[in-house]
Amino acid sequence: MPKPRSAALITALTALAMTSCKQSASFVIEEANITAIHSAMSRGDISSRDLVAFYLDRIGSHDRALDLNAIVITNPDALQQAEDLDAEFRRTGKLRPLHGIPLIIKDNYDTADLQTTAGSIALEGSIPPDDSYQVRRLREAGAIVLAKSSMAEWAFSPYETVSSVTGITRNPYDLDRVPAGSSGGTGAAVAANFGVAGLGTDTGNSIRGPASHAALVGLRPTLGLTSRDGIVPLYLRNDVGGPMARSVEDAARILEVIAGSDPADPVTALSVGRIPASYREYLDLDGLKGARIGVLRSLVRPDETDPEVLELFEKAIIDLALAGAVIVDPIDLPQLKRESGRLWKNTFRHDVELYFASLGANAATQSLEDVLADGLFHPSVERRIRNALSSGSSENEKLYSADPADDAGRSAFKAGILAIMTEHDLQALIYPTWNHPPRKIGDLDSPHGNNSPFIPPHTGQPAITVPMGFTQSGLPTGLQILGWPFGEGDLLRFAYAYEQATAHRRSPRLPPVAH
Repeated sequence: MPKPRSAALITALTALAMTSCKQSASFVIEEANITAIHSAMSRGDISSRDLVAFYLDRIGSHDRALDLNAIVITNPDALQQAEDLDAEFRRTGKLRPLHGIPLIIKDNYDTADLQTTAGSIALEGSIPPDDSYQVRRLREAGAIVLAKSSMAEWAFSPYETVSSVTGITRNPYDLDRVPAGSSGGTGAAVAANFGVAGLGTDTGNSIRGPASHAALVGLRPTLGLTSRDGIVPLYLRNDVGGPMARSVEDAARILEVIAGSDPADPVTALSVGRIPASYREYLDLDGLKGARIGVLRSLVRPDETDPEVLELFEKAIIDLALAGAVIVDPIDLPQLKRESGRLWKNTFRHDVELYFASLGANAATQSLEDVLADGLFHPSVERRIRNALSSGSSENEKLYSADPADDAGRSAFKAGILAIMTEHDLQALIYPTWNHPPRKIGDLDSPHGNNSPFIPPHTGQPAITVPMGFTQSGLPTGLQILGWPFGEGDLLRFAYAYEQATAHRRSPRLPPVAH
């Protein structure tokens, strides 16, 4: 049941954008990063209003025309907010860290001026009482919430992005294929140049998978580095929010803004004293020299990996070594998948009903039972909702803690992973983000090779995915780098050096549309 967008609003915004958008002969918006945009603003080559108009035009002309369905709703005040930021810059001569930068926000982040649905028509029209912590920090830094992006309903699926709000979201590199889930809308939108960068959330895969499927950089931060306040939860003990961008530098810029302790999310107290003054200081072309990187062969068995993905991964190992990394190969953890699988706990009912309560007494949805009883869901998620209802609740409140130290099984698992890294003196582990290219839409049976759920969701460690190249048919693949807790600086350093040495990122060739 896709939600219809207001035709009058889109027509008006698109017409306004087409009459006002410009690209300087010396500046091209597509694929531009934040540094380049701010330099162009300082020179007077472009304004924030120009940016917003360009992106609104591109969304209006491409998203629904191509049936990409990456966008749920655009911000009707975005142009005015951009004009206000332009006026501020003219008055002060200063640019805030994300001044005038239009961002795509996954539709499970609370936005006080736009509906937040988590992909469910049960929350259609729900306006939260305030912004989520991360959105508030972005706005304070001068960013503009340009649009809310589609997502797998309730963030259930890592494999596809389908919901009762927008229907099927497609991969811009091949419109017959999935963008993964659940942050598939952010991934598709940022890859297709509908915004400068965006936010996703990641319970087991949902930042890194869509980033890999869309030739993006996706960072799952350490549990406790970024606040989950105001994010519709899946399993709060595993949930984190973080950046999805076309470059490592932009991911670092966004992380600088959203990282920090928040009293509304007690686990973020772990970050106090562990956040550098700047993550961009780690962006070093020689950042891989001397870095000890382990190859986690347990997750890339030849009989379980697409031959093209395996070839690209082996090439990535060579490229890392050529950039100065010390490769430790193999690192083998044969029981990894089985041990990891035992640690998942279905806390969705408990967690999402706490979110419903945060919306106040007048919220349209008060319980998960209401969602089921009223039929407010896409058919593909009915089983997940029923399973959540039958799982009940636990009297052990530690079950709902995000800190792995509060769970004996997760604590032991984390200690085991860190012990292996210590034994081999490793700064990071690497593996393909997915062992197979993006699947066809509707195909949930062929091998997928999703490697993201096995370590970080349970240990709280950070992981980043960076473009690893394309298959011969033009499908993106991603290299995942797993680091030490609160070691985002090193991850960004390694990813940046690899990105700059290989330059794998390229934009999708979208079919032409009538303009």
